Amino acid sequence: MPQRVRRCRQVEGKRRGAAVNRRDLLKVGGMAFAHASFAMQSRAQNSARTGMQMGPAPEGHADYTLRIAPVTVELDPSHILSTIGYNGSAPGPVLRMKAGKPVRIDVINDTDTPELVHWHGMLIPPEVDGTEEEGSPLVEPHSRRRFQLTPGPAGSRWYHSHAMAMDDLHKGAYTGQFGFVYVDGGNDPGAYDQELFLAVRDWEPYFTANMDDDDDDTHNGPLLEKPAVMNAEPDGLEVGSMTYSINDKALGSGDPIRVREGQRLLIHFLNASAIENRRIALAGHKMKVIAMDGNPVPSPQMVDSIFLGAGERIDAIVEMNRPGIWILGSTEKPIRDSGLGVIVEYAGQHMQPQWVDPPKEPWDYTIFGNAASNSPAPQQTSAQEQMIEAIFEKIPGGAGKFNVWLINGKPYPHEREFVLEQGMRYRLVMRNRTDDAHPMHLHRHLWELTEINGKTTAGIIKDTVVVPYYGRAVVDFTANQPGLALFHCHIQQHMDYGFKALFRYA
Repeated sequence: MPQRVRRCRQVEGKRRGAAVNRRDLLKVGGMAFAHASFAMQSRAQNSARTGMQMGPAPEGHADYTLRIAPVTVELDPSHILSTIGYNGSAPGPVLRMKAGKPVRIDVINDTDTPELVHWHGMLIPPEVDGTEEEGSPLVEPHSRRRFQLTPGPAGSRWYHSHAMAMDDLHKGAYTGQFGFVYVDGGNDPGAYDQELFLAVRDWEPYFTANMDDDDDDTHNGPLLEKPAVMNAEPDGLEVGSMTYSINDKALGSGDPIRVREGQRLLIHFLNASAIENRRIALAGHKMKVIAMDGNPVPSPQMVDSIFLGAGERIDAIVEMNRPGIWILGSTEKPIRDSGLGVIVEYAGQHMQPQWVDPPKEPWDYTIFGNAASNSPAPQQTSAQEQMIEAIFEKIPGGAGKFNVWLINGKPYPHEREFVLEQGMRYRLVMRNRTDDAHPMHLHRHLWELTEINGKTTAGIIKDTVVVPYYGRAVVDFTANQPGLALFHCHIQQHMDYGFKALFRYA
């Protein structure tokens, strides 16, 4: 398989935003101080507004308890690693909740650093969303805190640390602090025989100046946002990994997924990586995609493989109609050989696990949507809709060893640039003028994908969308969740080094 070097190109880079002084961007400490100062102010405002207690958890029964503490993860008998996880494991337990039924969650932090638990994909207030930028309270070291929230909407959500990591690869999303939440809406038809929760994960991150990226097929797109003049400055260090698993086991270790011919599997996939987008296939089988980010798609489709940006989820039905022993895992052989896979074993079969490369077809969100003939053109808005433009750029080495990421010409914080009017419908046009495909996430809101690289669609409801390499994505959303809402790239290092902004309500 030919390799493409993603980040360390000698001639390709990015034009710097005209409003940015590169010397100023070297002051990473100043950027972190601004982040911390704004977050402390936001937390104080949220506490005053909600009456949330900043002390110990109140008396009484909690519906769920999450204990943040050191754990060991045995990827295979010869490879045991130490990290931070929930309730003694990584991933943490699958939490099943009922949509609309309030829950009380006790978070106990048995580590030496402050922590945050973010409920990804939930429509909940900012003070319980679990982000410092929105003013959610920290769970201080060796303390506990109770959060009360109403789960929703129904579908596959997840929880994870939202702590900043910067240059510490033992913090935040680089650790084992992640797990599934499944919110039951009460209308599951149960048309399956097994239900599986499979999280794609990378471990043991390291800094690198050379990063191969064969999984990112957005390089073959139309490159609508590629700058006419490129910046030839060398990139800063990024984060890589060569240790992978599905859930907590590397390929070939742990129990296989055992099935019988004729069964139907419902698989909830999650890309819990802090680093990369990934393509996954089940050798010898097709998968019917029925939901994205927990939300049913208008047009379920059979596919040979699925593409998951960091933070994305896909629900798929698989008909087990090809007896044998197969591998479910990464379509990239080096990544699969490094652990990203699991064996699927039919009853009564005795043979070596088989892998068959799926057809190399570009990932296309739009096949799962409806025709968009009745919606406004992507660059136009109606009288009831306003347009927001977000231009993504990169300053190679703008933070010394690391790159700095910009939205509309500058890194976080953005003071009052993105101010929403409650009840208004917005069209967010994301223009990616960088050589990465970015999984973009808007907290506490759902959006409808209306265009990807010039191809229109409708009805696909998500909370995270991969904006292609030098490409464009357009989403519509309604401003119906008052309070601060964080908008960011879901790759941890990009978010930490400027790739985020706060949406706020007037």
